Amino acid sequence: MFGTSIHWTTFFYLLVDMFIVLFTLYLVFNSKRNGLFRFLCLGCLFVAYNASGGFLPMKNFPGPEIIQYIITYGVAITLCVYIVYYLYKEYDIIVLKFHSSVRNLALVTASGFITLYLIPYFLTSSLHTSKLLFTIPFSILAFIFLILFYKRISNPTNPNQFIIRRNRLSIISVSAIALLPVCTAIGDYQWITFTIMNCAFFSITSIEIDRHLYFLENKNKMFEVISFYRENREKPLEPKLIYQSLTRREIEIAISILNRNTYKEIGQSFFIAERTVSKHASNIFKKTGVKNRVEFLQRFGKKSKG
Repeated sequence: MFGTSIHWTTFFYLLVDMFIVLFTLYLVFNSKRNGLFRFLCLGCLFVAYNASGGFLPMKNFPGPEIIQYIITYGVAITLCVYIVYYLYKEYDIIVLKFHSSVRNLALVTASGFITLYLIPYFLTSSLHTSKLLFTIPFSILAFIFLILFYKRISNPTNPNQFIIRRNRLSIISVSAIALLPVCTAIGDYQWITFTIMNCAFFSITSIEIDRHLYFLENKNKMFEVISFYRENREKPLEPKLIYQSLTRREIEIAISILNRNTYKEIGQSFFIAERTVSKHASNIFKKTGVKNRVEFLQRFGKKSKG
């Protein structure tokens, strides 16, 4: 397509992802939703992934051919690690238990690319051999991670439908990461590989849309909190106001607290540790000018309309 190696499906996904990124930029600048910054970074990475993987390799590209593969693999690796980081930071889905898990995951992946792909290439001058040496072991590691991820969030104790939908879509995203090295090892079938990877982005986009709808459904429960900011910051009562004060994760926890759920129940619903709930709650109380859960409910829960 266009005299390049890009497949029409990849170009279509590129256009769709660019539209999502531009719309997110509009929300950030016009609605002041600073909580969308990570999602914006994720969207930009998917645009870079579709563009680099679709248009490269090019015959007229300056420099040796390996440079183009370093770019495409580098963008793909960065994207996969960032998806894990996104799930970790936005939804508290912690799979790896060792210290600084996401950072270590990035270091392991980058060092694996150097030792299993670049070094073999410079020794053999064979892209095919290097690709197999890199993708086969990482395919195994990726599926191990997928199994751990599935076990982490697939045993609901008391979750609501909102969290169940989120977890199912998150599994789709991680499954795409696990399948990427397999698809790479099989061959250059853009319509398969890029369809699978973009399903990860569309799944996370669906999560964010569902999260926004969840906030709208529960906006009455946050009425007193929003009113507090209006009275103390002399700002008009607008739905966007809460996005400037509490993080989106904190809003989810605050809604659960206003529903009179205990920290243990909230942890079970969101598949997170009780101490993590307590940490989020502490941040919520500081931002809303109260000392503890009881005072938070007394101030903001009395007039909440469910």
